Amino acid sequence: MENNKELRLAVLIDADNIPSSNITATLKEIARYGSPTFKRIYADWTKPHVSGWKSVLLENAITPIQQYSYTTGKNSTDSAMIIDAMDILYSGKVDGFCIVSSDSDFTRLAIRLREAGMKVFGFGERKTPSPFITACDKFVYIEILQEAETGIAAGPGPRRSSSKQSINKLDQKLVKFICDSINDIADEDGWSFLGELGSMMMRKKPDFDPRNYGFNKLFPLVKTIPNVEVDERKTGNKNITHVFVRVRNKQ
Repeated sequence: MENNKELRLAVLIDADNIPSSNITATLKEIARYGSPTFKRIYADWTKPHVSGWKSVLLENAITPIQQYSYTTGKNSTDSAMIIDAMDILYSGKVDGFCIVSSDSDFTRLAIRLREAGMKVFGFGERKTPSPFITACDKFVYIEILQEAETGIAAGPGPRRSSSKQSINKLDQKLVKFICDSINDIADEDGWSFLGELGSMMMRKKPDFDPRNYGFNKLFPLVKTIPNVEVDERKTGNKNITHVFVRVRNKQ
């Protein structure tokens, strides 16, 4: 998701549901969408299972928020994050939120923030329940970010292809999704602007990301689909290339 202006973002991290090894790659990804105005991480820091976070907080200028577990079996961290999110919302100091968690308990929070006109970016593991994913404007799997950072696959997930392979041999549902989206916004001749296509696909499926399938961008992914035609048009004095795509008519 590209922005015309730099968004002021509140980054709220659920330390109970995100491994500390992913934070550097996640913060780099967040920088693509805007500038973090708030960076806070929530946990009961007296518990040993979050000790791995302590070494990366200063390095990444993240403010730890202590939240004691008052009752066994109750996640008080979630409540602290939600209260802080609403306080930040009403402060008027941000344009959007990054919720870093794999917990579906933040689904209603994401919906409420979007109702207030905020952009909401979700970051979580592939195990994240779909209601939280679809409640966000965009959702990014942190395993994909870790793979890009280290070059090592981070475990099972959506099927991914090499750029030398044809995506339609690997995932027919993806091909149908792309082709249907092209036709949804096509002009009278069947052409769709690639930038508009990407936005449409993200609105339909917030966790859509070419990187889930081994491609850095949408363009090289689309080019691997045999029944999609590509037209690169140069426009203006600056010789800028605009990419248009359409589904080939079956003979």
